[in-house]
Amino acid sequence: MANGLDDVVAAETVLSDVDGLGGRLTIRGHSLAELAGRWSFPQVVRLLLDGFFEDLPGDTELAAQLGEARVEVFERTRPSLSLLAPLDIYSAMRAGMALLPDGETLADALRLIAAPAVLTPALLRLQRGEQPVAPDGKADHAADMLRMLRGSVPSPALAKALDTYLVTVCDHGLNASTFATRVVASTLAGLTSSVLAGLGALKGPLHGGAPGPVIEMLDAIEAHGDAAGWLRNEIAHGRRIMGFGHRIYRVRDPRADVLKAVVRQLGGEGETGRRLAFAEAVEKTALEVLRIAKPQRSLQTNVEFYTALVLEAAGFPPQAFSNVFAVGRVAGWIAHAREQQTTGRLIRPQSRYVGPVPDLVA
Repeated sequence: MANGLDDVVAAETVLSDVDGLGGRLTIRGHSLAELAGRWSFPQVVRLLLDGFFEDLPGDTELAAQLGEARVEVFERTRPSLSLLAPLDIYSAMRAGMALLPDGETLADALRLIAAPAVLTPALLRLQRGEQPVAPDGKADHAADMLRMLRGSVPSPALAKALDTYLVTVCDHGLNASTFATRVVASTLAGLTSSVLAGLGALKGPLHGGAPGPVIEMLDAIEAHGDAAGWLRNEIAHGRRIMGFGHRIYRVRDPRADVLKAVVRQLGGEGETGRRLAFAEAVEKTALEVLRIAKPQRSLQTNVEFYTALVLEAAGFPPQAFSNVFAVGRVAGWIAHAREQQTTGRLIRPQSRYVGPVPDLVA
């Protein structure tokens, strides 16, 4: 038995390949370096969905349909937003998405992909006492999300940064949330049910919840003044150093380098530049401290470390970082759900009973 299903192959997929030893991520035959910053998020959505919907249009039309889906999601959920706003931002988004039809069509898929990008800014604005901003169906997906958050059109550089982030996190092998999605999809449940399963798994701090704590860690280290001392104390008390280590990668997470470059492009001389310089110093110190404290393990920088800086620069509060991760990942979940259903096979592994047994009666 493999505890945690380590190294167990549970699915064959054409969607993505994670090479943990080589530090490479492949998405439908394309390297991450080829896609990030070069393909737009709607283009990558189409790449992921290709072959799973008969009526899938070309890039331009799909981007237009995604814009229409943002508008439709806003209109469908608007009456409920004020009721959802008192919840924590992630639970509120998830509850809003549960209001969408549980269908199997391309329109259903695009509504689910659009929903986190619409609900997250609307709910954040309500939580700070402001009215939601309606989507612009003709705008770029990432730019429109930032406009709905800020109330004004973002700079092209900031919109590009968020778009690159969404591409970077769109899919990543059979992680916990993707596996949960495929398990539910294998029952022939609808896309909304399958995506909600993924969202449930993503909320856990061992999966999608770590970028927010990276900000808390950086703030704590800056206040303490001694990065090495702070990090050694955390390790001594058995606490995890956020933004380092990965279940699959034994080398540096390739997504970390993509997002570090994104932050550098945003940096300049402002607060983002100062934050980046400090984060780079902490990263260097953390890698050395971890190397000495845990020589038997290869704990390298992961995607969460520089995700935190990208999303902070974009204006999202730490408690919403998992929401923004979902904006990029839902497309991957939907592709996995459709792929799983093409197998026609219910996922039903066995368990090994290790509890007490009843007395045998002669």
